[in-house]
Amino acid sequence: MDQIMEEDFRVIDNCLIIRLPEEVDHHQAGYISENADKHLLRKEVRHVVFDFENTRFMDSSGIGIIMGRYRKISCFGGRVYAIHADSQIQRIFKVSGLHKIVEIM
Repeated sequence: MDQIMEEDFRVIDNCLIIRLPEEVDHHQAGYISENADKHLLRKEVRHVVFDFENTRFMDSSGIGIIMGRYRKISCFGGRVYAIHADSQIQRIFKVSGLHKIVEIM
């Protein structure tokens, strides 16, 4: 299983880009949330971009990660985006309602 590492979190301009692992589940959720929040405390971060290029599976923990970051960043007028989401991930977004608050690019 692909593990997420510190280098999977990058701040470019005012965007925090999080490259997600192959499986986004409860085993990874704590680490992802904790590190994302650490980066969000930086004043220059205004938006969060979740990169699903390597992701093939996401359970409700992944939905929780995204919802939690949305709640935090939207308080400051920020937005959440998803990139490289395959049809399976897009389906999860639609079924869960995430597509209403996260822009899929």
